[in-house]
Amino acid sequence: MKQTRILLILLLFLSSATSEIPAQAPPLALRQAIDRALGQNPQAAISRADQADARAAAALARTALLPQISFTEDISRGNDPVYVFGERLRERQFTQADFALNALNRPRPIGNFSSRFSGSWLVFDSFKTEKEIRRADLFKQSSANAASAADEQIVLRVVGAYQSVLYAQREVEVAQHEEQTAEALVTQADDHVKAGLAVESDRMATQVDLAARKQESIAARGDLDLAWDDLREAMDAPDLQPSQLLPIEPHAFPTSTLDEELAQAAKSRPDLAALGTARQAQVASVGAAHSDFGPRVSAYGNWEEDRGLFAAARGNNWMAGVQISLDILPIGKREQLARENAARQRIDAQLAQAQSQVRLDVSRAHIQRQTAELSLETAHAAMNQSAEGLRIVRNRYNAGLATITDLLRAEDAERQSQSNYWRAVYGNAMAYAQLLFAEGILTPDAAEDLQ
Repeated sequence: MKQTRILLILLLFLSSATSEIPAQAPPLALRQAIDRALGQNPQAAISRADQADARAAAALARTALLPQISFTEDISRGNDPVYVFGERLRERQFTQADFALNALNRPRPIGNFSSRFSGSWLVFDSFKTEKEIRRADLFKQSSANAASAADEQIVLRVVGAYQSVLYAQREVEVAQHEEQTAEALVTQADDHVKAGLAVESDRMATQVDLAARKQESIAARGDLDLAWDDLREAMDAPDLQPSQLLPIEPHAFPTSTLDEELAQAAKSRPDLAALGTARQAQVASVGAAHSDFGPRVSAYGNWEEDRGLFAAARGNNWMAGVQISLDILPIGKREQLARENAARQRIDAQLAQAQSQVRLDVSRAHIQRQTAELSLETAHAAMNQSAEGLRIVRNRYNAGLATITDLLRAEDAERQSQSNYWRAVYGNAMAYAQLLFAEGILTPDAAEDLQ
């Protein structure tokens, strides 16, 4: 019985201890980081609001084609002679006594309850409304393209921040390994000094090297904290805790010619598409300004019911008509047309400038992509060579054929080559992402292929 009780106590203790161990967060994939950023980044929210505004503006422009109908309930009272005379007629309550001079000049106050339905419809406006609808539709399309461009910028920023964390983690691993190696080297140098195989200056050199490796390890951990801050900012996730990231392994990315990349950018860049549709919208605005000089034809009508008391006898009347108007002195419209033409010239210049910038961006990204790929090959070969060189120097040092200076230099070269290699790995992936961005095809699916 006593043994059973002890066993139960142990089980309870183990279960409580296990429950206090925090569950390890699952690895954060690049696609997950991108999706979270697109879902809650303020810039993405601004783009969605702009799209909603453009859709509402397009719907609003179409309402000009519909008839406008309104209802008015008017309650009034007064003794103005004209008012009294008119209301008596509208109420169908006019009598012979109302023609008396005293009744005409000094009428008694009367009240009126008036219910009125009014309507108007723009029949023809020289196609101005149709052009304004087209302009609104084009602005809606331009807003969607601008939102796509903003999304690509968010994706590129997340990719860069994600890779910065990966590189910083590698730098921490390399720095910790070098610190451990330096500690082992201090121990080895101490043994050699005690055995008479090395002098005191060799041990001091290894201790200085260990201090330098510790400083590098501290700096690497600080860089990692900064990289995590950048990733939190890119994802708009201030509560994001450091966790394991899925690595971006070194691999070859698809290649293409510069002409193919330029053609892809001309077809796919959302910012270019946004400017192109905005230019078409401005052309429609110029057309609407031209149409404003033409005639306008509108129909109107109203039906009215008037009564002296709310439940009294009623009189009603109606009126309908067609109105044709033409501005014979359109000075203000000329100035508006001049403004619209100036806006079109400005957006033409902006589009030409953007096209030139896109060509420069693609050319620069193409060169950086080639450079990064060659740098990765060179860094990989240099890392292998430095590792082999360190192995040889370490063997020679252990055999008394090399000095501690030779060994420390070989350690520095091997450490630098590792750092250069991982910088080249992530630089190559980032160069490919920047090329996709320059081409206008850096979608979340395309970014996922980096991993």
